[in-house]
Amino acid sequence: MEELEVSNFNNIIKKIIKKSLFTERQIEIILNQKNLLESKFTISKGAYYRQVGQSREKLIGLFYSIILFRGLGILLPDDIDVITKLSDQISVINESDIFPEREDEVISVIDRLIRQACSM
Repeated sequence: MEELEVSNFNNIIKKIIKKSLFTERQIEIILNQKNLLESKFTISKGAYYRQVGQSREKLIGLFYSIILFRGLGILLPDDIDVITKLSDQISVINESDIFPEREDEVISVIDRLIRQACSM
């Protein structure tokens, strides 16, 4: 019999994770390693620590990318402001219940703002 896997994230957070460079499992592992989420993993210790290493390397790559883009003027102060405001909203969304009929609207607004900031 298959175990039904329960997510630690609401639908909006799951949709954002799917558009990110990370998997849901990797986000759970990062949160677990930073003591921000206590989650039980149904994988072997070896597989868990391999994923910890992969998650760490992705996170390091992300930070280097942000530094590089900021230093080269690709990521501008206004872009950082948009990222900060969206991050603050995600924090609120993560801790609240959003009506299912509003989820697509919220994702659409986030997507539009990100695409606008990334226009080339």
